[in-house]
Amino acid sequence: MSNLLFIGGLGGPEILLIFFAILLLFGGKKIPELMRGVGKGIREFNSARSTIEEELKQGMKEVEGKKKEEDKSKS
Repeated sequence: MSNLLFIGGLGGPEILLIFFAILLLFGGKKIPELMRGVGKGIREFNSARSTIEEELKQGMKEVEGKKKEEDKSKS
């Protein structure tokens, strides 16, 4: 998040200039293809993030279960 702090300083003219530069670099026909690629990358990132979160949650549950078993065996 900290690497995106500079975006707060962008106003309307700057955003239009960036959009115009992208349009010149990629052309009108390539922009939809570029956006599809960006969307696919975002979906893959979110899928990987969800998988990692689930694995972490499962690992934490296993650790908690082992601690409870150890506590019961000590009693």
